[in-house]
Amino acid sequence: MSRLRFILPLLLFALLVAVFAIGIRESPDKDLIPSPLIGKPAPDFSLPNLTDPAQRVSSTQLRGHWYLLNVWGTWCGSCRMEHSMLLRIKQSGLIPLVGLDWKDDRDDALSFLKQEGDPYATIAVDRDGSEAIMWGVYGAPETFLVNPQGIVIYKYIGPITEQAWTQQILPRLPMNQTAAAGASS
Repeated sequence: MSRLRFILPLLLFALLVAVFAIGIRESPDKDLIPSPLIGKPAPDFSLPNLTDPAQRVSSTQLRGHWYLLNVWGTWCGSCRMEHSMLLRIKQSGLIPLVGLDWKDDRDDALSFLKQEGDPYATIAVDRDGSEAIMWGVYGAPETFLVNPQGIVIYKYIGPITEQAWTQQILPRLPMNQTAAAGASS
C-alpha cells in the first residue's frame, strides 16, 4: 500500500504533463507571443547609426514608408542563421530592412556585415538594450512590420525563414508593393 501512495501521484503527474504537452503541440498559436504594440504607434526613437555614429537613425526619418525593423546582434546564433534570408529580402526590393543592433560590439557588427553582406537600409545602435525594451523584445532575432503611418502591423519572433517570409510577412504588405516587386523579379 505504501508503494501505491508514491506511484499514484507520480502517474497523475505524468498524465498531466502528457495532456499539457499534447495541448501545446496541437495549438495553432504555439509560436505566437502577442505584442502589445500591434495596431499601435511604434516607439519613437533616435539612435546612433552603426556605420556613421555621428548620424542618427530616427523614427521620424522612417515615417511615410513601410519597413521591417529587425532586432539582431552578432552574438546571436539565430540572427546569423537568418542573415541569408535577410539578404534575399533586400534583393527582392519589396521593403527596406532597418536593423536594430542590440547589445553588440560595434567592431564585431561592422566586421560581420562586411564579411556576410549588409541587408539593411540603415542600422540603429541599441548598446544598452533600452530601445529593445520599448519595442517589447524578448530575445533576438525579432522583426516588426511597420506601416507608413508608423503603426506596428506585425511582430515575428525568431529567425525569418522562407516560409515565414512568404506566409506571415509578405501577405501583410500592401498589394501594389508586392505586385510591383513581382513584376520586376
